Amino acid sequence: MPYRNLILAIKLAGAIMMCAGAAQAADAKYPDWRGAWERWFPPNAVLDLNHIYTAGGQPSFDQTKPWGHGQQAPLTPEYQKVFEESLADQASGGEGLFFDHAVRCMPGGMPLMTIAFTPLEFIVTPEITYVLTGNVEPNRRIYTDGRAWPTDLQPTYAGFSIGRWIDEDGDGTYDVLEIETRGPFKGPRVYDATGLPLHFDNKSVFKERIFRDKGDPKILHDLVTVIDNALTKPWTVDKKYTNNPRYRWTESACIENGSMTAVGKEGYFMSHDGMLMPVRKNQPPPDLRYFKDWTK
Repeated sequence: MPYRNLILAIKLAGAIMMCAGAAQAADAKYPDWRGAWERWFPPNAVLDLNHIYTAGGQPSFDQTKPWGHGQQAPLTPEYQKVFEESLADQASGGEGLFFDHAVRCMPGGMPLMTIAFTPLEFIVTPEITYVLTGNVEPNRRIYTDGRAWPTDLQPTYAGFSIGRWIDEDGDGTYDVLEIETRGPFKGPRVYDATGLPLHFDNKSVFKERIFRDKGDPKILHDLVTVIDNALTKPWTVDKKYTNNPRYRWTESACIENGSMTAVGKEGYFMSHDGMLMPVRKNQPPPDLRYFKDWTK
């Protein structure tokens, strides 16, 4: 009997401690993630002929590796072939799988929107954390109010995100935002401008852990795991951003700076005198069937 009472006492104490811990977590403060979070570049990053690490060229999903083949994405044989076809199309002057987004000024969606072509801005509230992207990509809403997954989701480029805050070191301030993002997604979607593809079924799942670097608070980590049917296994990368508290926010629209235009399924280059130019050898001109009597 004494042992039974001792066991009950230990269980009761444990329950009290769990309740206290839950109360402490509920009362924890939200982190200060203010400012502009710019894309991080590896030390001694240079712009080379392959645009490996670049402020002026094309960024990569895994920032520590070259874009395209250098990403070493664990693609299935089927989607490795899709990737090679995209590269071949680009080598001949086309846009590959990235055509719909680059030429038509459409968003890339997840996970391309985590690249931070322009700085990210985090707006933290108890119910929702907003991630403002500042360009053609949609803004993210990460729900942290404890809601369940909706059963009637409509396809979007950004997907639907549910998150939870964690106070890992128990100091009364949340350290980590854990997120799961599901579709259905709109597509096709890619990791980078070479057309490194996600599966055309658009059933990707993304799991993230966003947290500030303990050694350097000017660095924010986004540990992203991609679960996708075009991969042979989940693909995890550590994306990093650097804080710029004095960043001057600007406004721009994709179409303002567009030198490419889409007509039907083809993309053409717009010359300085406003004329359409082909982007690859033997490219057909636009279909003019409805302009036969334009001189009358």
